[in-house]
Amino acid sequence: MKVYFLGIGGIGMSAIARYLNIKGDEVFGYDRTKTPLTMQLEKEGVKINYEDIESNVPTDIDLCIYTPAIPNDSKQLNYIKQLGTKLEKRSVALGNITKAKKVLAVSGSHGKTTTSGMIAHILSSSQYGCSAFLGGILKSIDSNFIYNKDSEFVVVEADEYDRSFLQLNPFASVITAIDEDHLDIYHTYENLHDAFEQFACLTNKEGFLLVRNDQKQLIRDLQSTTPLHTYSLSDMEADNYIWNLRISKGCYYFDYKFEDGIWYDMQMMYPGMHNVENAIAALCVCNFALKHIGVDIKQREEILRNGLKTFSGMQRRLDFRMKTDGRIFIDDYAHHPQEISSTIDSLRQMYPNEKLTGIFQPHLYSRTRDLAEQFAKALEKLDEVILLPIYPAREEPIEGVDSHLILHKINKMDKYLVNKEQIFPLLQALNPKFLITFGAGDIADMVPEFEKLFKD
Repeated sequence: MKVYFLGIGGIGMSAIARYLNIKGDEVFGYDRTKTPLTMQLEKEGVKINYEDIESNVPTDIDLCIYTPAIPNDSKQLNYIKQLGTKLEKRSVALGNITKAKKVLAVSGSHGKTTTSGMIAHILSSSQYGCSAFLGGILKSIDSNFIYNKDSEFVVVEADEYDRSFLQLNPFASVITAIDEDHLDIYHTYENLHDAFEQFACLTNKEGFLLVRNDQKQLIRDLQSTTPLHTYSLSDMEADNYIWNLRISKGCYYFDYKFEDGIWYDMQMMYPGMHNVENAIAALCVCNFALKHIGVDIKQREEILRNGLKTFSGMQRRLDFRMKTDGRIFIDDYAHHPQEISSTIDSLRQMYPNEKLTGIFQPHLYSRTRDLAEQFAKALEKLDEVILLPIYPAREEPIEGVDSHLILHKINKMDKYLVNKEQIFPLLQALNPKFLITFGAGDIADMVPEFEKLFKD
């Protein structure tokens, strides 16, 4: 089968492309920008073009998979429609690919990429294995995709954007948080909340529904017979939680209390208190999955201990790019106020005496408009704030909406708004010893340049 991808460079799209490529299909695709990810796909045998013209589309393709980020006026999209080729949204394709497996689906406004990455790492490090379609690059394998034809489990990041997660058939579901986001799609928080309820109700009645304890009241009146389980960082009323948390030589140690007992002195080397919370969710899901296939408790403990201890993280999630005696540089995908706040809080805990400088590229005009005040409050936790212009992604400009909306609300003197050309002279002048970059846009493409600047 010949399959064409519109927007193949997207993190979710590329994982599906890798799956079909491994399965032996001929895979082609278009993206507007060449990136390290698309170049890697090309090395794996995928044929990619970077110009939106009709002649770049093979005329004999059997299926076109597209991302909702592709604009309606795309020349290739409209040409494929004229050809009468079968079209599938990314979410539908993922649902079809995974429906024959036991899907371990992680949803939520924050933490889903790291949590799903942890689950995938823990299971794939064991003899039982898993497949995985991830929303980020798992650093231990430098990929967003794992294929294991012998495992019945597939780990999936369940994206709420465009209600994509409603195409899945989860055996186990996680909801990490339900916060205001994607209001360009949902318009109101109530609509967003309703979509998460629908997702929860899709969970197999013999499966496992896991919700952060302080969110359980948000999953109200569920028309689902799936048992509801809760987790928390420290709330002892939750079904799963930790206690005796301590930090030693850059590692977290804690005792993990779960529904069948307690495991002492679990070790995690990946930084961030919010990632400790993500780890609890990952441990819960892995423990359930392994118990479901008959793995005894002693072996489950060994698998979970080893997997958690060896988890090295996800690219662009509290990603230490440089760590020397004189300078620290961290890159983070955070593009929502709560994510930014959690990252800064974690770094303040780890480095209480450091001056933190942050560069933030807002993502989407609508998100900037809706959450400008919350962004400002989160960024105020930094010592120095540098803002870049908004990365529009799929959106057209909104009149009166730009990064000044955030800048003017930041109650701090050390704040700057610059374009990409001005950022490097400003960094040279400020000479930050501790820099964090935030954003889901093309700020990621600038990370190697920041690294080079600091090394020079």
